[in-house]
Amino acid sequence: MAFAHYLVAVPTEPSILTKAALFSTSAAAASPPLSFNKNHSDLTFSSTSLKTKARKLSIFPRFRRIGQKVTAKAKESEVSLAAEAFTNFKHLLFPITDTNPYLSEGTREAAATAAALAKKYGADITVVVIDERQKESFPEHETRMSSIRWHLAEGGFQEFKLLERLGEGSKPTAIIGEVADDLNLDLVVISMEAIHSKHVDANLLAEFIPCPVLLLPL
Repeated sequence: MAFAHYLVAVPTEPSILTKAALFSTSAAAASPPLSFNKNHSDLTFSSTSLKTKARKLSIFPRFRRIGQKVTAKAKESEVSLAAEAFTNFKHLLFPITDTNPYLSEGTREAAATAAALAKKYGADITVVVIDERQKESFPEHETRMSSIRWHLAEGGFQEFKLLERLGEGSKPTAIIGEVADDLNLDLVVISMEAIHSKHVDANLLAEFIPCPVLLLPL
């Protein structure tokens, strides 16, 4: 508010001038005093002129414009990097935490999406099956594996790497991050169903997954 009175148009009539002087009193401590002649027809500053102050004030809009340009370029760079990450991947991960031996709707959709993306961009697929139970304690384990092969083949992708992480006692999110890191993968494709079923912790995805994650809505 120190510059408020500089922006006020001060009239030259003596009676109105008194009111204007009262209006500018709140900023008087930080402002140069006004002096006027006997006829009240001219107003002058005892220190710096209005033009000098105007030039100083005009610097700030310029700084704002420069700041906006820098911010815009930074955002464009981030968007470009994100777009590149989703179009230049060569190896994607398809984690399965589904206990349904015939695969749930969300897992089938994720399988179809992974196959379509890999086929379009010439990428490889690694499937990791995660279950807290050992193979021996899940009689329908082979049925589940056959379902995975069938759905990926339906998407036009018959050759893929298959990993089984069974009965390890580790959190599925940590296992997904470990596999993605060890194999230097470019993208993880997973259904939101895995999160809704509490198999995968959404809060830990950013901590454990070292690459972009494509979450498919239900």
